[in-house]
Amino acid sequence: MDLTGGSTLARTPHAPSSDVSSSGIAPPRAVPSGAVPSGAVPSGTVRSGITSSGAVSSAVPAVPAVPAVPAGRSAAGVRGGGGGGRGAARPVVTELRLSAFAGHRGAVHALGPVTLFAGPSGSGKSTTLRAYEALARLGAGDSLDEVFPDAADCVPERARPDAQGRRGFRIGCTVDGPVGPVHLDLAVQAEPRLRIVGERLTGRGRTLLATALRDPGRSTVQAEWHTAGATPVTRAPLPDDLLGTALLPLRVAGKTPGQLEVLAAAEQVVIGLRSAFPCDPRPEGMRAAVLPGEGRLRRDCANLAEVLHRTHTACPRRHHRLAAVAGAGCAGPVTGIGVRELPEGFVRAVLERGGRPATPLGRLGDGELRYLALALTLLTGPGVLAMDRIAEVPDAMQSLTLLADGLDRGLDRRQVRELLGLAVGIAADGHIRVVGAVGEGGEGEARRVPGVTVVDLGE
Repeated sequence: MDLTGGSTLARTPHAPSSDVSSSGIAPPRAVPSGAVPSGAVPSGTVRSGITSSGAVSSAVPAVPAVPAVPAGRSAAGVRGGGGGGRGAARPVVTELRLSAFAGHRGAVHALGPVTLFAGPSGSGKSTTLRAYEALARLGAGDSLDEVFPDAADCVPERARPDAQGRRGFRIGCTVDGPVGPVHLDLAVQAEPRLRIVGERLTGRGRTLLATALRDPGRSTVQAEWHTAGATPVTRAPLPDDLLGTALLPLRVAGKTPGQLEVLAAAEQVVIGLRSAFPCDPRPEGMRAAVLPGEGRLRRDCANLAEVLHRTHTACPRRHHRLAAVAGAGCAGPVTGIGVRELPEGFVRAVLERGGRPATPLGRLGDGELRYLALALTLLTGPGVLAMDRIAEVPDAMQSLTLLADGLDRGLDRRQVRELLGLAVGIAADGHIRVVGAVGEGGEGEARRVPGVTVVDLGE
């Protein structure tokens, strides 16, 4: 990423995809006489960044080029879900870029409504989902050290430090929505000190925000954002441990058309990233009776019985639908999912078997429990999940993305098929999207389910 100290907010269209080299970095292009290319460095400024190999360089090429896309389409050519007009009705992440991240280099992945990453062990399935979750957490306002407690593991193995011992990584994404596709690219220095050394937000061929590390001795980066008023750009320092895009709604006044354009793009990216729920059901924690609480499903789904106790009364229609889904993925007849109140206030969920004795969830197999937990996640919304809700944005304008690493773990083929069929049906209205990883068994079933996009990382 080209991290300059000078003005980089000139209106410069993205280069076509054919200009991107095998390393994922756009080569330099000829510039008309007298023109100053976006990313040119005025004399006296400090230029630093992360190269595609992960090393920190004092002179590196520009941000990876993103193909120009007509308004209303994602960079990957995938609709963001629901609605017509210029862009997707709800902000959604439609592309993930791992320019230099762990074992990935120059990787660009299109994300559809249901996207599953497949490949042999060690191909980078979990790492890909980790990058998505990291961007989501940064968009929610988490600090860099909270998101990357082991940042050195994210640096490409072949990356060599520069003379100052600096190494890092680069990731990015595209968020489609009402204002069209908006691209976020991020360069992170992992060694010797964790910090964001460059960030770029672009939309409609215009750089809306650019940050650069000007003084390594300070815990700030120099930021400049599009204003298009009496002053073309606004410059100010931002902390080097927080995502600048997430801070823009607090810093931009919104008094000029340019500022409004920046705000709309930043808010679209933040909403699209924050609407993610990583789910990894752990059957060993789902078998015991629990005390009723607020009824918000946790990441490990250990409080499944508590959530079912809530949905049993608060969401009867979804609860009954879950019972029907359970019948398709659990052994034996299932006529419903009930909740039994136990002494001392505990509750236990059971599968109702018609005229037969009910089966406590604790007696189910690991695959059945994981199947039920993932199905419940698909059938509920942010209000039933333990996630950072965007209260100021109506639910109708949000699209929840379920992140499921090892989605098929412990599931048989029938369960995988039923779960993916449920995901595709629910994703059709744009409210739910799924990004997951599957093993060899799940990959075969996924390829047979219409509407599922399988990305093979082993190719």
